[in-house]
Amino acid sequence: MTLGLYRLPKGLRNGCCNSEVIDAPVEKVWAGIRDFHDLSWAPNVIESLEAGGSSGIAVGATRVLNGVFKETLLALDDDARSIRYSIDDGPNAVSKDNVQGYIGEVGVFPSTSSNGTFVLWTSSWSGGGEGARAFCDPIYQALLGDMKASLSS
Repeated sequence: MTLGLYRLPKGLRNGCCNSEVIDAPVEKVWAGIRDFHDLSWAPNVIESLEAGGSSGIAVGATRVLNGVFKETLLALDDDARSIRYSIDDGPNAVSKDNVQGYIGEVGVFPSTSSNGTFVLWTSSWSGGGEGARAFCDPIYQALLGDMKASLSS
């Protein structure tokens, strides 16, 4: 399945693809979002964050968002300016009983049309169908809206 230009990994049928252009240099946006334990840029979406494991820039770091989303940092690539994480459990739509292999990825890229930054936030999973997508898309859109408001120059 293809969502825009994003192709879901082979074998996975479900996913989300959201993007935003932020009026700030890519280095500023990346510095603002790369720490898995710091979502201070999303004050309208993230009410609480419980950090676990090691540092928020170390693979294996964990977090619990808003008391219900349990996530693990799988990869952080400073050269590519991307992070990959799993949702290990969460509310019903993305609970471990309803979806398997939930992987989210955030990448930031220099915008070719401005001195801004293009942010691409994708996710993929198996199971859950449209219910998970309908649940997740508005959350990612709100997160990107907060990111834009917080990190724009």
